[in-house]
Amino acid sequence: MAEPTRWAGYRGALIKQGRRLAVILLPLCLLLGHVLGGYQLSLISRLDALLYDTRLRLTLPGSLDERVVIVDIDEKSLAEVGHWPWGRDQLALLTQRLFDQYGISALGFDVLFSEADTSSGLHALQALVRHAGPDDPLLAQRVQQLAPQLNYDHRFAQVLQGRPVVLGYYFTSDREGRRKGVLPAPVLSSAGLPAEGLQVLDWDGYGASLAELAAAAPLAGFFNSVTDEDGMVRSLPLLAHFEGQYYESLALGLYRAAKGLPQVVPLLASAQAPPVLEALGLIGPGLQQRIPVDERGTTLIPFRGAGGPRGGSYRYLSAVDVLQGRVDAAALRGRIVLVGSTSPGLLDLRATPVGQTYPGVESHANVVSGLLDQRLAVRPDYALGYEVLLLIGVATLLALTLPRVGAVTALALGIGTLLGVIGLNLALYQAADLVLPLASCVVLVLLVLGGHMSYGYLVESRAKRRLAGVFGTYVPPELVDQMLLAPERYSMRAASREMTVMFCDMRGFTRLSEGLSPEALQDLLNSLFSRLTLCIRRHQGTIDKYMGDCVMAFWGAPVVQADHAARAVAAALDMVAEVALFNRERQAHGLSPIAVGIGLNTGIMRVGDMGSDLRRSYTVIGDAVNLASRLEGLSKLYGVSIVASESTRAQAGTTALWQALDWVRVQGKEDAVAISCPWPSPTQDQASSLTDDQAQAWDQFLLAYRAKDWAVCQQMLENLQNVECLVGLCQLFKQRLLAFSQHLPAADWDGVTVLDTK
Repeated sequence: MAEPTRWAGYRGALIKQGRRLAVILLPLCLLLGHVLGGYQLSLISRLDALLYDTRLRLTLPGSLDERVVIVDIDEKSLAEVGHWPWGRDQLALLTQRLFDQYGISALGFDVLFSEADTSSGLHALQALVRHAGPDDPLLAQRVQQLAPQLNYDHRFAQVLQGRPVVLGYYFTSDREGRRKGVLPAPVLSSAGLPAEGLQVLDWDGYGASLAELAAAAPLAGFFNSVTDEDGMVRSLPLLAHFEGQYYESLALGLYRAAKGLPQVVPLLASAQAPPVLEALGLIGPGLQQRIPVDERGTTLIPFRGAGGPRGGSYRYLSAVDVLQGRVDAAALRGRIVLVGSTSPGLLDLRATPVGQTYPGVESHANVVSGLLDQRLAVRPDYALGYEVLLLIGVATLLALTLPRVGAVTALALGIGTLLGVIGLNLALYQAADLVLPLASCVVLVLLVLGGHMSYGYLVESRAKRRLAGVFGTYVPPELVDQMLLAPERYSMRAASREMTVMFCDMRGFTRLSEGLSPEALQDLLNSLFSRLTLCIRRHQGTIDKYMGDCVMAFWGAPVVQADHAARAVAAALDMVAEVALFNRERQAHGLSPIAVGIGLNTGIMRVGDMGSDLRRSYTVIGDAVNLASRLEGLSKLYGVSIVASESTRAQAGTTALWQALDWVRVQGKEDAVAISCPWPSPTQDQASSLTDDQAQAWDQFLLAYRAKDWAVCQQMLENLQNVECLVGLCQLFKQRLLAFSQHLPAADWDGVTVLDTK
């Protein structure tokens, strides 16, 4: 019977573990499919972007970078100088003042010069000369004299000549591939690169500066940004591909201009086919710098603050103030300067994680600052492997721990895992500028934790409520709580198991009940049984049933207890002490005392839900149970409160001080049984009713008794009968000695007392 039960328990445990693993494996497989590119979960992508933005905002430096200054074509400048575009004579003056008067180190224009400047009227005058022809030679001469002053593009080009100026332009991809202006020389050529080329952003059109300006300022950089699916600008490309050549961005070109134009070399990830760009290297006099980029050649913008003149990240100077010389020279000397606009009318405002109307020119300034600090965050090429390993690692951790703990611990574990993953991600970002995916792991933990809690509430709680309903009236709350941790292990199915059973009966109940009214008798039984039940539950025993004036209990089921015998003995001693206290209270009210007899036996018995279809109960049956009932009946005969079998004594050990009583053969049993009485051990706090010496003296008496040494027995009884707790026992053996003096036992008498009554 035990083997099928064990296998049923294993099967139940496997089913439970399988369900719990499904709660973890299903979200894991779902997320791995997204991470590995099998399909796209837009929610995960949006959450990753949201988490990146949150992390970015939490780690903003929020300090002023004095090294980079923005000359702003703001509303004030437009109001004083005029609407945009300004005449190139104004830009020539602006450039000249910045270098000659203010002593800047490098200048970048986040504006486009693809159209000729006609604001001076020179083109109109030249058209007039062509129309007048030879009829007005004086007009042609005068226009020729004015041409150098009115050719603003030429004047601007002359100012740009030989200065560390980076002009801005843009790349485009459209069906027509429009091209306008002159591109600068590429920063990298396809020659010397792998045949597959680099997997950077590719374009088929551009809008660049006029040829004259491009010739005067050969260094130029594109100012394209990368707009994500949610419309946010988080990245800027540092390198772009166009017709087999590679061009640098405005920020990279401006940084190189400030650093003396170091050479740009591509750094490729090893063992990759096709080759994947891992970083850009800058090599020059006194400079060897590695600039991390992703495989597209882009870098995440290292935002410093909210952006704009009031953002506090960069000093914004109004362009008209620079033109008029109203700026303190100390604010610009030796600085890297970007010319751009924050005016809404010029449409250079972007939606970014740190602001919905972020100046585009400040995005480039942020990248220049990151290059100066040699700190640019990047999503590494191994981010995919990291994400997969993290998902599997977290799923494994949760699979090994969640099924073993309760709801509160599971919640704490889930929150701790979530905080650990977030903390690791933030630490790698702060310490190594690594932007690693986070959303998938966060979602995994939340899904697993939510599934685990839901499973526990909807499935396991139902089983636990059923278990508590079935066993709650039999089993102490402490054992019920223990059973609820693994409800699949416990059922009402019958099983054979070694256990300890107790019968406790009230002596003289019939005589006592005759003198009491039904209500008084009910109060007596309820009061006594309530106290005795508490003693049993205190030692985690299971109440089997109440039978009139008797209570039956057992230890070792439904929860297996290795020390079931010791618990039962301790409970019996506790019950005897409780009855003594109960009697003192009764005597204080003038009521007669009561006595109880307790029988204990340990052995193999069957336990389970037994009975009929109409009425069933969780109980124990078997010869071992019957013997305990017989032993309870012997307690009155031997004048003690507790009678325990030898098997109980052997397993209970030092739980009590043991006094051997006799060897008996009860009705229905052929084998003799050694019976003993446990007394409170002298090692316990309470005083013992029997000392070690007295117990040893009684053992010597029994040896003499079984040796038929009647004279010695008689003398020993005379000495022991003065021990209060041995009075009844001594009286019993005196009667036996008297009977033996009249009729000697048979020659084969073995010292066993045969009891013919139950």
